[in-house]
Amino acid sequence: MIKRLVSALVGAVLVFSVPLSTVSAQETTMTDDVGSAILIEADTGNVLMEKNSEEALPPASMTKIMTMLLIMEEIKAENLSFEDLVTTSEYAASMGGSQIFLEPGEEMSVRDLLKAIAVASGNDASVAMAEHIAGSEEAFVDMMNEKAKELGLTNTTFNNTNGLPGENHKTSAHDLAKMAQELLKHEEITSFTSIYEDYLRQGTDDEFWLVNTNRLIKFYDGMDGLKTGFTRESMYGLTATAKRDDMRLIAVVMGAETPQIRNNTITSLMDHGFANYHVESLFDKGTAVTSVPVEKGTKSTVVGELEDQISLLLKKGETAETVEEKITVSDLKAPIQKGEVIGEFQLLNDQDVISTSNIIAKEDIESASWWELFKRSALKILGVERGDSTTGDEVSETSMN
Repeated sequence: MIKRLVSALVGAVLVFSVPLSTVSAQETTMTDDVGSAILIEADTGNVLMEKNSEEALPPASMTKIMTMLLIMEEIKAENLSFEDLVTTSEYAASMGGSQIFLEPGEEMSVRDLLKAIAVASGNDASVAMAEHIAGSEEAFVDMMNEKAKELGLTNTTFNNTNGLPGENHKTSAHDLAKMAQELLKHEEITSFTSIYEDYLRQGTDDEFWLVNTNRLIKFYDGMDGLKTGFTRESMYGLTATAKRDDMRLIAVVMGAETPQIRNNTITSLMDHGFANYHVESLFDKGTAVTSVPVEKGTKSTVVGELEDQISLLLKKGETAETVEEKITVSDLKAPIQKGEVIGEFQLLNDQDVISTSNIIAKEDIESASWWELFKRSALKILGVERGDSTTGDEVSETSMN
């Protein structure tokens, strides 16, 4: 009933049965044994628990969340495909730590390299992909830092793609949760991060067995990612995500002394979230929410649809609050590309933003030709002279032929 009501009343004020003001960050004893931690709900980004979540710490291989994000963005932009072959450089093959033992000159598909990064935390695979996309690891690191700024990650600086120890290579639990939230918008990624075991080079003399460094994939209900990390400097860390029913949680732990402490803390955070909260899905990804005028286009308007799902986070057992929707759109001039950001949708509670999504163009709108614009202007003039109440677009253009 709620979903149907919201879909029918864009811009209206709506009443629900849970006070959003009760959704707040809190520190509990379940995070005492780790350096920092955070638990968020993925759709809304609401923080359910945190401890020292803004402290900049070495992330180790959790760095690869950003590496995977940039890979997925390149695939979405069609600059890269899963079947493209990547040639391993001597530098990429020289990486130590977790690796899949790529040889200089070896070719491997983007699909298999992404699998190696997501499942086995391959440092060599990360560098090979970085070089393939940007030409060098250094150039790819620049892309990583630029993306961090774009996402508003104020405690993050990268100097490599894989998380090997480096000067000032740091991020925070909060920033890792934001990176994970962004990565999970690419729905295909969990088909990689949820793999518990698999093989590379299967059927060859160099067959390599992949086993997920995140053992909770196998043992925690609903967990399908995301990335572990360990160095002596960082200790044990994990950015984890799990989904049950309509709710997806993201939990980050940094600075645990043992894998058991790390896993136990993640499990406790997830259990708390699933036991105490649920989400009401209000708008599905792709829902049309507005129509935006387009200047000098082959069509006068373009439909704006949601880039992400809009959900309301509810604490179990609470009572009513008022939320409202706000749509902000840009002044548009053709050409417009399908998927181009043309506005923003916000769900508000007492002026506080509680959920947000970009509004994107549903279709391409080409620039109108000079002749089309001339006919349109002439028809508008004719409509005014005749006292016609229709717009130029509504008047048949056959009279101009």
